[in-house]
Amino acid sequence: MDTRKLEYFVRIVDAGSITKAASALHVAQPALSQQVSVLEKELKQRLLIRSKRGIEPTAAGHTLYRHAQTILRLVDEARQDIAKAGGAPSGHVSIAIAPDSIVPSLTPRIVQEVRKRYPDISLHLTESVGGALSEAVKSGKLDMALIYEPSEARGVRFTTLIVEDLHLVTNPGIEIATQEDGTVTAEEASKVEVFLPGRDHTIRQLVETVWREKGLDLRLVGEVGSLPSLGSLLRANLGATVLPKSAVEALFPGQGFTSHRIISPSLQSKIALCTANHDPLSEAASAVLVILREMLHEQLLAQFQHKPAPAGGVAYLSSPPEQVLL
Repeated sequence: MDTRKLEYFVRIVDAGSITKAASALHVAQPALSQQVSVLEKELKQRLLIRSKRGIEPTAAGHTLYRHAQTILRLVDEARQDIAKAGGAPSGHVSIAIAPDSIVPSLTPRIVQEVRKRYPDISLHLTESVGGALSEAVKSGKLDMALIYEPSEARGVRFTTLIVEDLHLVTNPGIEIATQEDGTVTAEEASKVEVFLPGRDHTIRQLVETVWREKGLDLRLVGEVGSLPSLGSLLRANLGATVLPKSAVEALFPGQGFTSHRIISPSLQSKIALCTANHDPLSEAASAVLVILREMLHEQLLAQFQHKPAPAGGVAYLSSPPEQVLL
């Protein structure tokens, strides 16, 4: 079966006449009838019958007609996409980013670079957290999301981009029993009152899980989803929080907060690319993703003392190593 036979068949059904279809296609009527016969032999089904109203499809013909329309539409879309492939990517790209991460600080550079390289791409950026993002990506409302990777989510896939150790972030006025290297054990960290995001946030879930497994009490002062409010609360010395160091540097530059890596055990968060399982990224979205990776890599390497990336593309940052999987 080839697409030409399917096109002939659809034209005959639409016209309700082999004669009319032959005329529209500029094909001899006997040749068109022969193509239908070949199609019926391949499928081992009668596809067309004559009636008082002309040529009509059988039950099998109706089924083929429906599928043929879909196949021909997809073929046409493929041809159009291939024809456009030689030019610069264009179109609308929607991205959601985790507001309490390093990513929002890169927004101006990302927009500037996309505008420079691909002026025909229109960006829509939004900041949000929680499972609603996964649903939006799965339904096609968002092209992609750069968020803290949850433990599981159906209908979407996560590609880990960054793995970072979590830090206890405090105002210098809070006294903490730290190790000689400046780290703090989970047990000592649990003695500090903290502000954390809501229960649907990955960092909150990580902290609660470790504290529970260690038999520690979570001294939660309150749930805070606003970064300006969180900064004000930390400056007022009303409590601490838990974030990756890169996020602290990006979100609260020059504000004097101290950060202590949590150990025994270590807590690690992952920033991941969330995309739909069933639908590949468009050419425009793929082009934007390349820029996102570049900006993210450059920013992290600028913030931390780093070693040259080994083969495989994993850059190791600071000590202990935090990973950029870009």
